[in-house]
Amino acid sequence: MVNIAVLGYGIVGSGVIEVLNVNGDSISRRCGQDINVKYVLDLRDFPGDPVQDKIVHDYSIILNDPEIKIIVEVMGGVEPAFTFVREAIMKGKSVCTSNKELVAKHGAELLELSKSMNVNFLFEASVGGGIPIIRPLNQSLTADEIEEITGILNGTTNYILSKMSNDGADFDTVLKEAQARGYAERNPQADVEGYDACRKIAILSSLAFGMQVDFEDIYTEGITKITDADIKYAKAIGASIKLLGSSRKEQDSVYAMVAPMMIKPNHPLFSVNDVFNGIFVRGNVIGDVMFYGSGAGKLPTASAVVADVVDAAKHIGANIMTLWSSKKLRLSDIKYAKHKFFVRVAGNSDEIKEKVALLFGHVEEVSVPEIDGEYAFITMKMDEETYRKKEAELGNVVSMIRVMF
Repeated sequence: MVNIAVLGYGIVGSGVIEVLNVNGDSISRRCGQDINVKYVLDLRDFPGDPVQDKIVHDYSIILNDPEIKIIVEVMGGVEPAFTFVREAIMKGKSVCTSNKELVAKHGAELLELSKSMNVNFLFEASVGGGIPIIRPLNQSLTADEIEEITGILNGTTNYILSKMSNDGADFDTVLKEAQARGYAERNPQADVEGYDACRKIAILSSLAFGMQVDFEDIYTEGITKITDADIKYAKAIGASIKLLGSSRKEQDSVYAMVAPMMIKPNHPLFSVNDVFNGIFVRGNVIGDVMFYGSGAGKLPTASAVVADVVDAAKHIGANIMTLWSSKKLRLSDIKYAKHKFFVRVAGNSDEIKEKVALLFGHVEEVSVPEIDGEYAFITMKMDEETYRKKEAELGNVVSMIRVMF
């Protein structure tokens, strides 16, 4: 039997308990031994819930119990999670977490510490919820040089953009609906401003390229400026708008960004809608690989956590090597990254068209019959710095969205 402790009895923590209860027999067979939840740490009590017998309020009880071999951290946030996890590893306990903030900030450090202590720090559930992506990057795709990772990494923003497209509703209306359904927090900033996706692409980039990618260095835009008019223009050319987190290696340079992008049906992520996530990986040997599934939610995330628990239980006394050095990967300046750009300009179409031709040369015009008083077009491919200079000269730009086709 392997005794474990769960830190936090919130949505994911209760999901971990549920998964172990519902699928306990099959999990034990796959693990080769039973997994027993001995403690659950929480500030609260849960009278009437069977978990109450396991509830403790003092972390030191868990830390100092030699029977606890694995700790599940599902509290969220950087502190006190980092302190608790670091202390657990120093005590010779493996840790499994779903905490993307913790992994993005301290992942390399905790991996190095766990290696020195011959235990494991596992974090499959920190990106993509129930989608297996960390383990494939760390184990299954090790024969490849990763050239690109691009993903729809946030279910809330994907739901909002999908509903705006399907229903023709504006951003604020759909956001309120998402909050009512529990898809968005009361304060949705981390989702809609792209911060959640930024941390996740930082983790994936660190694993893909084997060095620390700091999320603070990643250029990030959210979806708050996307309007129903933008959606109509996208539909007019058979495209959809998705919030994508992307990192791409070009020769010796790595570019990473989070931003809304227009994509067409030939892109693997085009059909990823609603609260689902999708992650596209391109390797120099295997080519294109897609991972798709529920990117969030109680049970999908808990399932990924429990998979890590089983892996840790199978490797007690042995460290699973993870290629993620604490050496910092310096990202290339985003101003050199190249895209096409969809641009809307307010004013008289004929006058704007002349100015656009002088500044941008050949462009693809885009029109929507019910939208007047502006001119919309897609540029040829150019770097960000060149586009920004031309945009400043053009003036009166209502909207700009990068184009990936």
